[in-house]
Amino acid sequence: MTSERPGLWITLEGGDGSGKTTQAGLLAEWMQQRGRTVLRTREPGGSEVGVLIRDIVLHHRGDIAPRAEALLYAADRAHHVATVVRPALARGEIVIQDRYLDSSVAYQGAGRVLDAIEVRDLSLWATEGALPDLTVLLDLDPSTARRRLDAEDKPFDRLEAEREDFHARVRSAYLALAAAEPQRFLVVDASLDPDDIAVLIRARMSVIV
Repeated sequence: MTSERPGLWITLEGGDGSGKTTQAGLLAEWMQQRGRTVLRTREPGGSEVGVLIRDIVLHHRGDIAPRAEALLYAADRAHHVATVVRPALARGEIVIQDRYLDSSVAYQGAGRVLDAIEVRDLSLWATEGALPDLTVLLDLDPSTARRRLDAEDKPFDRLEAEREDFHARVRSAYLALAAAEPQRFLVVDASLDPDDIAVLIRARMSVIV
């Protein structure tokens, strides 16, 4: 059944440890209180196929060639948008998603030192040009993010375990993406209190809902 209200697609981006999961939960709760149906999802791993790809790209013990890694993310993204995101938007739901193509541009483009334009074009081809209505970038210094991850006392995945210079390149790439598309991005200082961050996100959401 299709809702009379249009769907809305929000993605959350940022380095590991920036608080994306926390903010996704707070935003979902707020939207549900406003009477909207919310679908929370993530990349990679937002579909059954994606779960298999997530295990490869984040937990495979051996090396993965950078281009192969980028292609795996694009494959997950193609299936996820076609089978999860677009159907939910057609139903008038609010899709709140942890990571999308900007992650690939930042991590595989800048982090792995591939061609960022080619990485972005690959994802746009895979998803038939799909872009979210709003992308929230939770910006955090890599050293602060690493302290947060260390405090969680759990094994790092393949990307979390990368050196600080890798994560510095990722952060710079994110900020460049946000500067290039200011109408789509909301950049928030992720060192702020989570409740204060949630207020900033809600203020921007109130404009577009």
